[in-house]
Amino acid sequence: MTYKSFPHGIHPPENKDHTSRLAIQQFPFAPVLIIPLLQHIGKAALPIVREGQEVIRGETLARADGFMSVPIHAPASGKIKRLSLVAGISGKMVPGIYLEPTPGSTQEIIEGQPCLLDTATPEEIIAAIQAAGIVGLGGAAFPTHAKITPPNDQKSDHYIDTLIINGIECEPYLTTDHRVMLEQSNDIMLGIRYLLKASQAKHAIIAVEANKLDAAEILRVAIPADIPVSVEVVAVKYPQGAEKILIKALLDREIPAGEHSSSVHVLGINVATCAEIGRLLPHGRGIQERVITISGPAMNKCGNYRIPIGTPVRFAMEYLGCSDDLSEVFLGGPMMGNALPSLDIPVTKGTSGLIAFTQKETGPGLKVYPCINCGACVDVCPMDLNPSQLGLLAKQQQYEQMAKHHHLKECFECGACSYVCPSHIPLVQYFSSAKAYVRKNKAA
Repeated sequence: MTYKSFPHGIHPPENKDHTSRLAIQQFPFAPVLIIPLLQHIGKAALPIVREGQEVIRGETLARADGFMSVPIHAPASGKIKRLSLVAGISGKMVPGIYLEPTPGSTQEIIEGQPCLLDTATPEEIIAAIQAAGIVGLGGAAFPTHAKITPPNDQKSDHYIDTLIINGIECEPYLTTDHRVMLEQSNDIMLGIRYLLKASQAKHAIIAVEANKLDAAEILRVAIPADIPVSVEVVAVKYPQGAEKILIKALLDREIPAGEHSSSVHVLGINVATCAEIGRLLPHGRGIQERVITISGPAMNKCGNYRIPIGTPVRFAMEYLGCSDDLSEVFLGGPMMGNALPSLDIPVTKGTSGLIAFTQKETGPGLKVYPCINCGACVDVCPMDLNPSQLGLLAKQQQYEQMAKHHHLKECFECGACSYVCPSHIPLVQYFSSAKAYVRKNKAA
């Protein structure tokens, strides 16, 4: 069977067999949970608790600071030990809360004000999504309510016509979304109901890669007769799950440079995010845990786990056991995830996976050679850029020229170019540094 896809791209080893058949398990509470107040794109939440205060699981610890912010909820019942700086994924210190779970507590989650689907307006659903602290769980951690809210100049019944629920999960090792689709199909369908009403989209498409046909079948069976939802299976290719790529493959709509999916009347939501909307909103609860995949050659016990937000990576590694020659740990997948500067960094809302490698996989580091102009990077770039040219400009620190004349902003750092480069040039790192320079220069 021929499935829809996109030109270019790569086929890295999937490495999903270790966890794709393992059901989601509940992860235990660490002795201390480290909860950053900035776990999303936008402004950090503002704490409303004090040191020494007893809190209940699901209680609001920090409120949203404006529109581009979401609240933080207690992942466990316990005591606030400290309000202090905590280590972020970048290695920088950010404001956070240290929470000590109460031993022996039932850890019952408190109920809030439910958002009733039948009576809630689109605006009330969007407000409930923000109140629940929901952000994109695929890794971007963009506040979901902000993504649904139309700009003031585009508010109309035809602002969004298609809702795409993204269940592609093309990153190697990760099986989080796969297991959510298999085990939470009812939550997904209820989440779609909320999203259809909030966005006023005419229909929804659940996109699934061809290596997850079991999930596609379960979702098709679960679709209620009264909502306009279909399941589309697409080819297995990386980075098929990127929003711009998926919209082009499914709908043949091309998002203009510098614009977002709303410009082509599409709303894209990660499938795990959709499931959380369906799981939390009927109870008025906030997100205080999420499903992640813990895998990789260095892990003794791989699996898919519903893990409390704020769990230190070190605790997770020690609890499951890891190899003595642990070399590198990624939050997210190995292609677009971040290598950790410290194991004391916690799991956050945007953490989709924890992938650990030994010295055998990472090695001492490959020697970088000059570009040989082979064109391999051009052949695989899903955005039709010229990574070779961008790389040469980056070495010369011509960052502004990269942005103005070579569409640097269109690169979403999928890593396909670095993956195929025979000279081992770290192109993605070059582009990331260039974009950081351009942003800093623009802000100044």
